[in-house]
Amino acid sequence: MASDATERRSELETLIDDLPAAVDDAAVTRMRVVAHALDEGVPVPGTDFRIGLDPIVGILPGAGDTVAGAVSLYLVAEAARLGVSLSTLVRMIANVGVDTVIGSVPVLGVAFDAVWKANKWNLKLALQDLAAEGGETDTGPDVVTID
Repeated sequence: MASDATERRSELETLIDDLPAAVDDAAVTRMRVVAHALDEGVPVPGTDFRIGLDPIVGILPGAGDTVAGAVSLYLVAEAARLGVSLSTLVRMIANVGVDTVIGSVPVLGVAFDAVWKANKWNLKLALQDLAAEGGETDTGPDVVTID
């Protein structure tokens, strides 16, 4: 049975394959690196579970979650630059808000940050939005197939 991380990776790869050619590949790569570092960059020894820098930095009272939240907003800004819809950007901001507010709670916040993968979810939301918009223009589909 494949692990959750492997399933997410393959799902992300599928979404990336569905992106239109006009999407900035370097920006998507930067977003993937940031999301991975914040949410799953550090393997927990003896398990298949991974944590990121978000819960580690979140140990610092107040400042840790503020810094992690600010870095998480980079994904939202990059998604906006790539043309992600306003409704998706609002969902992404809500994910960051939940992560930052609940992550600020002493002790519980660190555990929450370890399982709430807001940055990975935000990356997925952005890629889904970009892929959904990729096959259409204002005048209709880019490709028409006649059998």
